[in-house]
Amino acid sequence: MSEYLAPGVFVEEVSFRAKSIEGVSTTTTGFVGPARYGPLDIEPEIVTSLVEFERTYGGRDKLVFQDAGEVDNYLWHGVRAFFEEGGKRLYVSRVFTPIDATDERPGCARGGLPGSPSSMMVYARFPGRAGNARVGFTFNVGQSLLSDVDGVTFANSLQSRDVVWIRPRAGAPSPAVEDGYYLALWDAANESWAFVSSGDDIGTAEATLTDLSAANYELRVISVTVVVQPLGGGDAFVAPDLPLDPLHQRAGSPDSLFAYFAEFPASLSRARTLPIVIRAEDVAAIGTGTELLGAFFDADPNASVSPPAGLRAAMQNSQSTPAERSLAILIDDGNDGLRPFASAYEGEVDSADRKTGLRQFEDLEDISIVAAPGSTFGYESGYATHAPSIVRALIRHAERMKYCIAVLDSGDNQAISEVRAMRAQLDSKHAALYYPWVRVLDPLTQRETHMPPSGFVAGIYARNDVNRAVYKAPANEVVNLALGFERFLNKAQQEVLNPEGINCFRYFEGRGMRLWGARTISSDPEWKYVNLRRYFAYLERSIDKGTQWAVFEPNGEQLWANVRRTIEDFLLNEWQSGALLGDKPEKSYFVKCDRSTMSQNDLDNGRLICLIGVAPLRPAEFVIFRIGQWTADRKV
Repeated sequence: MSEYLAPGVFVEEVSFRAKSIEGVSTTTTGFVGPARYGPLDIEPEIVTSLVEFERTYGGRDKLVFQDAGEVDNYLWHGVRAFFEEGGKRLYVSRVFTPIDATDERPGCARGGLPGSPSSMMVYARFPGRAGNARVGFTFNVGQSLLSDVDGVTFANSLQSRDVVWIRPRAGAPSPAVEDGYYLALWDAANESWAFVSSGDDIGTAEATLTDLSAANYELRVISVTVVVQPLGGGDAFVAPDLPLDPLHQRAGSPDSLFAYFAEFPASLSRARTLPIVIRAEDVAAIGTGTELLGAFFDADPNASVSPPAGLRAAMQNSQSTPAERSLAILIDDGNDGLRPFASAYEGEVDSADRKTGLRQFEDLEDISIVAAPGSTFGYESGYATHAPSIVRALIRHAERMKYCIAVLDSGDNQAISEVRAMRAQLDSKHAALYYPWVRVLDPLTQRETHMPPSGFVAGIYARNDVNRAVYKAPANEVVNLALGFERFLNKAQQEVLNPEGINCFRYFEGRGMRLWGARTISSDPEWKYVNLRRYFAYLERSIDKGTQWAVFEPNGEQLWANVRRTIEDFLLNEWQSGALLGDKPEKSYFVKCDRSTMSQNDLDNGRLICLIGVAPLRPAEFVIFRIGQWTADRKV
């Protein structure tokens, strides 16, 4: 309550209306599965196109598992189908099962400088064959930074711990400073620059700025540009003009070659997108930037003939810039590991709170659809030990998250009896099963192939919600990418599958390839339909988010009335949009929040209980027209 202590006019803002509830999104999807590349334990970034997915998780090429051989990249195909069918927002959790779990960086391509220093290693940041690459190091020499003003020499833009090349100009008097590479150090005590050729002790400086003049010397900063070119093709990654010294800092933050490509970069964005890790197993062996530069040249004499003579030979005149010198390291032996086990899909949380698999989605509350495209490939054969466990992991995740539904794939090439046996083992109001697989044109091989239905279905869910509404059943929808299906079902066959909650894809002449089912795998008839489950998830989460303001408010009549008005206004809007059954609002919903819903014990324990009932619309799954003969003179 405001205090009024001195006479005056006080203007205050008050609210005369109830708080509003905004409907939440129902189209955000989460996919989990193996990919060619990309992070495993970093919080997923939202993906809005297939191009964005490829930029982080690799392209369409097939995966090669040690135990399963070459397998289609089902996650890529699922993402493609999702966006082609109308999906908008997607999170991806990549899973990986290593061949050798004792390896420090399992599945990652690796390589090092030949010769000295052997302790500097270059690794692919993430496991996968797509990490095999050619890493090029190009050494750049900048313009001279020296300038003389009124007899005083300045080094413009020079930074502490820059690696510099100091060289006498042609025709200069006998030089006091030898041609060579130096580490520039700022002497804070004397407020001056010192240049050291080995080590980083200012006391051993071989030159200071007073020894140099723009007329007689050139002082140029040497940096390195790193180019990572994947061996399998694709765009190269370029990191230009990085300082060489491991302790180099800019604006108080490390920015050297090692800091930029560190195991844990400065930003989460870099951690997702940088393709390699450059690591010094023993920093003491690397030494300073000048020693690292010499090590590069020693490792590959073609990078630069023994300095500084080689650089001098590359000069055309006293004002020219030394030619760029390069060397390359091949990092290889990256692999796609084993076909991921069910435990990889379930995920885990390590000691540093880094999560993998489905565990990553537990922190992303906006995900309302979850799927694992391709996880049921081989359900009836070699992968039968893991595929059923993955299906159950998806269901458990959806049930745990409450406002989520799992889209389940049937197995590839399953007979009707086999998919019925699969369905008989499952029961959940938070999951729906789809059969059979969809035939599409593979853009990689230019041949027709069969893909799991979950990617298509998730995209159809999103398209249905955007074009119509979440309360409309996501069925009788065209499958845009489909050329056919793994098995063409007739009406009699679907009459066997539909009552058991197996949603089918059907071909209808003149109407194309369509999704023709919208049931969950629940044995509870109250939650028989997918749209009913998803609509209640939408209502519940919208009310959940829209009434958080009520927590810790005084629990009395005024609060109860505000809560009632807030929810009634939201449900009235739902009724007006056609989501609820009934020709009047009072027939479509009710909201109670008063002493009839709360006991004194509830009030004493800080509980506000609101009872809400809605009359949702169910789909017209069976449209029946009864036709009989009628004569003109007969009354109806």
